[in-house]
Amino acid sequence: MLTLQGPRHRLCDGLSRRDFLAVGALGGLSLADVLRARAASPTPTAPKSVVMVYLPGGPSHLDTYDLKPDAPAEVRGEFKPIDTNVPGVRLCELLPLHATVADKFAVVNGLQCVDTHSAELLMRGHLGGPAKRPVFGSVVSRLRGGTGPGGVPHYAALGGENGSDPGDPSYLGTAYRPFKPGGEAMNNLSLVRGVSPEQLADRKQLLKTFDTVRREADARGEMAGMDAFTARALEVIASPAVRDAFDVSKEPKALQERYGTGKRLLQALRLAKAGVSVVTVSVAGTVLPVGDWDTHGKNDGRKFGQFEDYRQRLPVFDKLIHTFLTDLYDRGLDKDIAVVIWGEFGRTPKINKDGGRDHWAPAGSAMIAGGGFRTGQAIGDTGPRGDRERGRATPYTPANVLATLYRFLGIDPTATLPDLTGRPVYLLDDPEPVRELL
Repeated sequence: MLTLQGPRHRLCDGLSRRDFLAVGALGGLSLADVLRARAASPTPTAPKSVVMVYLPGGPSHLDTYDLKPDAPAEVRGEFKPIDTNVPGVRLCELLPLHATVADKFAVVNGLQCVDTHSAELLMRGHLGGPAKRPVFGSVVSRLRGGTGPGGVPHYAALGGENGSDPGDPSYLGTAYRPFKPGGEAMNNLSLVRGVSPEQLADRKQLLKTFDTVRREADARGEMAGMDAFTARALEVIASPAVRDAFDVSKEPKALQERYGTGKRLLQALRLAKAGVSVVTVSVAGTVLPVGDWDTHGKNDGRKFGQFEDYRQRLPVFDKLIHTFLTDLYDRGLDKDIAVVIWGEFGRTPKINKDGGRDHWAPAGSAMIAGGGFRTGQAIGDTGPRGDRERGRATPYTPANVLATLYRFLGIDPTATLPDLTGRPVYLLDDPEPVRELL
């Protein structure tokens, strides 16, 4: 919906600009910028997508994908491992549906993280510094030119309760924030009744005549970012492709019912299929019972302790992930869409005094599926107590997982992008991929 305002109207970022479109955070580039951005990646990009499923709060690796049945009781916990359809790969007994599709995913155990409740490390590949690196989705959006065919954005974020993708493009600029559907953002994905595409083009030209801001005074490039929003937003509302991609009601009703409370994963799959390069999905809150994954014991404000919590949560999670992965492979999209499912860290090998587990950064687990990767394996060895990686001198970190995903998307993980001063900054400090997946 277009809204013409005078120059006194201010946006939330403080810029004195016209508010010409109430639509989600979509960015864009000029043709010259597109060519320069693509040149920043030594390898050509391919029409592939990544769905990143975030489990906010930090799930326990020891009670899901990395059980230690021979450890003392205070380490092994209350759950027993079960066999899967892959010899030698065993999972928690509360994940029986996972066990039937273990050949369709790989688990990376012993993932070295940091003890902080944030998706920052997972999405950026690092923490700290005066100028944080852009999140993964923003980098991909920049290098792929902002939008794909039909105005489909290259980066979208679904879900936000109990933790989500920070969606911060940092020095890449405002244009590379994710599109976040919902509320006005979705209401505005269509032309106002009575306005034709030709009239929309006329209004776009009219808006330019109202623009009196001097861009040479904008050192941070915020105005260019807002201009990118304009171009992309106008492209989006003129095309039904984006609206259709978000509309899960177009899927068979039986499939929608199988996804249950996790329909945002079905939406993520539709978006990736439609050409969105990166879709991040938060799986907590209303998706699963008992909120997020940050359960320490019976004294952390929850009705149940950690193991009782998991007895409610894991069966729902099991069904949701089984449905999602089965759907991915049944559609024949497993070579074109890569999936990573992870939280910010693992949980302590020793059960605490409250009958639960606390944060444990030295070892976590990530599930990887699709992408043409070598699935049907458990990567990493966290020893008899599940406390840290023992098989590698240098444990894998989230940066190594992101490097693997960059490679899958046709982006060189050793590439650089300029920061606000023009200084080239590497996408990752450690561009080594998870070799076992390749």
